[in-house]
Amino acid sequence: MPEDKRAPRPEEGRGYTPASPVKRTLAWIGVVYMVILLALTTYFYFTGTGLGNLGPLLTVPGLVGLGIVSLVSWRSTGKPGKGPAIALAALCWLLALVTLPIGIIGLLSNFSQFYTVVITWGG
Repeated sequence: MPEDKRAPRPEEGRGYTPASPVKRTLAWIGVVYMVILLALTTYFYFTGTGLGNLGPLLTVPGLVGLGIVSLVSWRSTGKPGKGPAIALAALCWLLALVTLPIGIIGLLSNFSQFYTVVITWGG
């Protein structure tokens, strides 16, 4: 095949360009959610029942991650600014701290029947 009829190739030598810190942070948040979904699926396959009341608990990684993303974005690009980035991170982490006990209580409510059976048999 003659040289002039080949499809044009992209520039060679551009090399590897790593992802931005914000993209890497978002990827780690995605990994956390993937592990959570894997655990929920595995629990369902082993027990035959799904877990309920997990909404508040599933927001915690997103809130923590949003706070981290705001700080990483400020450090890497200078936007949204130092004050708003720190304020957003603090707000997200405060909401995560408030939501965490509610989520843990919701998670433990799935096992209340098991503990009732154990207490009844044991005593």
